[in-house]
Amino acid sequence: MFILDVTYTAPLDRVEALLPAHIAWLDAQYAAGVFLASGRKEPREGGVIVAVGGDRAALETLVTTNPFTVEGVATYTITEFIATKTAPALEPYRQQPAP
Repeated sequence: MFILDVTYTAPLDRVEALLPAHIAWLDAQYAAGVFLASGRKEPREGGVIVAVGGDRAALETLVTTNPFTVEGVATYTITEFIATKTAPALEPYRQQPAP
């Protein structure tokens, strides 16, 4: 499982102008089963996405297609973690650490 930490690098008006394209990009990743949750940070300086599936390299490539990245208004930090405990609704995503 991965946490994608989004940090805005441009003024908010530039970010907001790209929101429709960013939301369409998010919707495509939800439909593909890659994203589980996403939302804005408070204070509004970026966002957070919870992602599953694939590997780190695939996610690194995926974020380069986000309109925020393409237009240079945000950067991503990707953190991988092993979800050994989850809420019942996320049970299908539980993982076991490698021995």
